[in-house]
Amino acid sequence: MTEKHVVFGTGQVGHALIEQLARSGNDVRAVSLHRPSALPEGVDWRAADATDPEAAADASKGASVVYQCLNAPYTKWPELFPPLQRGVLAAAERTDALLVTLENLYSYGSSGGKPMTEDHPLAATSVKGRTRAAMTRELLAAAEASRVRIAIGRASDLFGAGATETALGSRVFANALVGKRADFIGKLDLPHTYSYVPDVANGLATLGSDERAIGGTWHLPGPETVTTRAIIELVAGEIGRTVGVRVMPTLAVRALGLFSPMMRGLAEMAYEFEEPFVLDTTKYRSTFGTATTPLSTAIAETVGWYRSDVGA
Repeated sequence: MTEKHVVFGTGQVGHALIEQLARSGNDVRAVSLHRPSALPEGVDWRAADATDPEAAADASKGASVVYQCLNAPYTKWPELFPPLQRGVLAAAERTDALLVTLENLYSYGSSGGKPMTEDHPLAATSVKGRTRAAMTRELLAAAEASRVRIAIGRASDLFGAGATETALGSRVFANALVGKRADFIGKLDLPHTYSYVPDVANGLATLGSDERAIGGTWHLPGPETVTTRAIIELVAGEIGRTVGVRVMPTLAVRALGLFSPMMRGLAEMAYEFEEPFVLDTTKYRSTFGTATTPLSTAIAETVGWYRSDVGA
């Protein structure tokens, strides 16, 4: 019997996950507040407000696996993000589905430059980091109480098709293609793990299909970790010209944060770019395998998507 996979969220990762699940021949339903512009053939779509547990549960009827790929506006995480997760959690509980949820690394806080493993403490001191840590603890508490089965997948800063509002998004790729300088915060010559959207989607699909994932937290693998400057050089090589870089000092970001909620949000996470920021994916790779996209290929594919998007 074909299992039904229900994906909450049709943004950058949600859409890629939906495509991956559909390619694998699964029965897939996408759930979002507004209808997405395009979905693979055969994918069902339901409109639902995930903050409404009844609506979320109704959209999840028949699900074997529920994926939480939702996000909230960056400046309103503490208010808007937890209710989204609670609605999806309630839906998974009511349908007795496995809940696979995507997380970032905010809950860890600073690692002091050491590679982050899954047992790194949830020691965030930032507002968004504490929000994310509290959300994780809610999931773990529900699992420990046998209310739901979970698998948590964590990824670092995203890049790839659709990931425009990220550190390695439009301010790098789109700017480079039209001859503008790439904008960055922090230090360029430190190793920094960037997660490629298709690899993240493939990782989540694995967590939803392999029983070994249940009950675990997994760092999702991706391209090799290099410095941000090395990333810029790969982009330059792909577009065939030098890419200038404009780096905003952290102190300047903090000063702008006095007047701008967005800059204030960026300033509190700036530590990620002031020390080595490396995601250790050994646990996932040793359990499920190492098939991921080489960095040069991921950069080339991302440049190709931006070319079609900006017409450069």
